[in-house]
Amino acid sequence: DKGVMLILRGVNMNDADHPEDMVSLRIWIDPSRIITVVRREVKAANDIRQKIIDGTGPKNAADFLTALTTRLFERIDPVITELDEDTDNIEESIMESPDVNIRHDINEVRKKAIMLRRYIAPQREVITRLRTCELKWLDQIHRRYFQENLDRLTRYTEDLDAIRERAQIVKDELTNILSDRLNKNMYILSIVAAIFLPLGFFTGLLGINVGGIPGADNEYAFYIFCTTLTIIVILQIWIFRKLKWI
Repeated sequence: DKGVMLILRGVNMNDADHPEDMVSLRIWIDPSRIITVVRREVKAANDIRQKIIDGTGPKNAADFLTALTTRLFERIDPVITELDEDTDNIEESIMESPDVNIRHDINEVRKKAIMLRRYIAPQREVITRLRTCELKWLDQIHRRYFQENLDRLTRYTEDLDAIRERAQIVKDELTNILSDRLNKNMYILSIVAAIFLPLGFFTGLLGINVGGIPGADNEYAFYIFCTTLTIIVILQIWIFRKLKWI
């Protein structure tokens, strides 16, 4: 009843690693003992260890626990802020020059947000239980710290949800822009094909190698034919404009 075992997660600040690949920290803590187990280095724990060496660290187990959780969660804030800024930059890129390659950046943002939320959200339950547990060595001051950390985790979770939603909206907007661009190009090609379709018909009809082709013996037949085709093109363009197709 005097001790508690915790499994906490912190952002991965180690070299050559990704922050969203959060590292785990297993702790057994009671009034007289603190045992931590990690597989990878946890910067927040190192910060507290250095403070203890310098003589400015926590004085007891409760102070250590509040300091550790606070430091762990404080280090998450810059990562989420950077992720939010990346989302802003993607939105600006889509407004200025939408490109299909932006989809990769959008997927990366959503992937990071999903991974961070998967590890951060369950820790709210841990802090909630610490805040309401009946451990006598945790006083009201420590519980207020836990409440602040709980509020911080809730805000992080809400921010990550917002980033995911924004990324999805941006992805949908990019898809719509690219789809509109494709439709516009297809529309232009259709108009061009519609203009040249009758021209191809007439040139093919008069190009057959049989007798009786009109104007075969007229030296001005070619110019007359070209003029006729030009008139047909002008007439088509006028009709298309009248129908508001172009």
